[in-house]
Amino acid sequence: MTKQELENRLIDFAATIIIIASKFEKNYAGNHLSGQIIRSGTSPALNYGEAQSAESKKDFIHKMGICLKELRETFVCLKIIEKANLSTDREGLMKVKIEANQLISIFVSSIKTSKINS
Repeated sequence: MTKQELENRLIDFAATIIIIASKFEKNYAGNHLSGQIIRSGTSPALNYGEAQSAESKKDFIHKMGICLKELRETFVCLKIIEKANLSTDREGLMKVKIEANQLISIFVSSIKTSKINS
């Protein structure tokens, strides 16, 4: 996968998170988790852009690590949303959880490779 393909995938993921969050129940929990998942779910795309301009290999690994942390946070948030029945879009939640898990795997692998090569 090229850098541009991964960036596009992260942008698509962020957009999907925003769309899904807009459908949450309008109550305290729904509003809270909607804001939380929008922050954590859009962060990887933004931080990946930062990683592409890293000043060093160490800086690159650090920024990629931030992407990974935010993806993991988003994944856990999706599980909470699912368990708390804050969204009726079960299929959408399942698809975005799968994508989050795949992106997590990509970042784990990329960080591991970068550490070996540094």
